[in-house]
Amino acid sequence: MISAIRDLIRTARSVAVLTGAGISAESGIPTFRDAGGLWRNFRAEDLATPQAFARDPKLVWEWYNWRRSLIAQAEPNAGHYALAELEKRIPDFTLITQNVDGLHDRAGSMRLLKIHGDIWTLRCTACGCERRDLRPSLPQLPPLCECGGPCQGFARPGVVWFGEGLPPAIWAKSEEAAANADVFLVIGTSAMVYPAAGLVHLAQASGAKVVEVNPAETPVSRMVAFTWRAPAAEALPLLVNQTE
Repeated sequence: MISAIRDLIRTARSVAVLTGAGISAESGIPTFRDAGGLWRNFRAEDLATPQAFARDPKLVWEWYNWRRSLIAQAEPNAGHYALAELEKRIPDFTLITQNVDGLHDRAGSMRLLKIHGDIWTLRCTACGCERRDLRPSLPQLPPLCECGGPCQGFARPGVVWFGEGLPPAIWAKSEEAAANADVFLVIGTSAMVYPAAGLVHLAQASGAKVVEVNPAETPVSRMVAFTWRAPAAEALPLLVNQTE
């Protein structure tokens, strides 16, 4: 199977990749939504909403400060680095990620679409100004906008919360990449979170060979061309090493 997948990638004109929480979990980052994902008896669904932020922005930011501190201790794994290497070798390559942790950036990926946003981005709720802040823990909660204008609005995490739509421009590019791909890799995602999971169906309907890399079965496992039951950090380096 590895040889067949390798040949698909080597001969493809265009490759698109969708990554989910599984690849980050291999770096030790919790999913924040699993059975052990409670924080002070709150679930992610209780805190990652516009309503929660409007009600208690300090509480929401305390949770995100805790998340940022955990993520800051993690390092990109071999799967992240393998995808960054694939990008260098394939002229038409797009990496679409559901993850907000920034590990793909740190591994060197450049052609990257973050459909759920970025935890290291702060966005003003008044003027919309965005800035990057890589400090593991922010000293002022909630942080204030630093746009230099008079708004003095609270900044929120630059992520997509429950009940919000995906960034339209980024989502349009993601759909385009999936529709135009010869090979579509689905890595470490449960394939249950929509609309992201819909990219798998779009890619297949558009003629792509879909390859899943996941230790567990998912709702798309039986519809893809290849299902590789392995962690990304184990499987992806083998593909890179054999596609030289």
